[in-house]
Amino acid sequence: MYIGELARLTGATPKALRHYETLGLLKGVRRAGVYRRYTQQDLAQVTLIRQAQSLGFRLAELLPILAGDDTDWAALRRHVADKRAQLHQEIARLQRLDAQLQSIDTEIIDCLQRA
Repeated sequence: MYIGELARLTGATPKALRHYETLGLLKGVRRAGVYRRYTQQDLAQVTLIRQAQSLGFRLAELLPILAGDDTDWAALRRHVADKRAQLHQEIARLQRLDAQLQSIDTEIIDCLQRA
């Protein structure tokens, strides 16, 4: 498949796909003349990259895991665990913020009832 079809199937722009290739996240992209030819494996790789990005991973975090000859699944699991820990911390922070807002709202209701 050509770059336009890969872009359509993955939601990535052609510019992003060329960037992934430059970074080494897409390896061994074949050419047909001046056109890039992508495989089903490239489709799976871009899908994984896009999914990781949507979950908050930066390309710089993905490079050491996905840019080698084989995906380092153990390293990817560690990164996922780290992201989950960060997410849990953020959830706890937001819950504390919500509790503070609830407290302020309760105080406002008390003031309105006294008025």
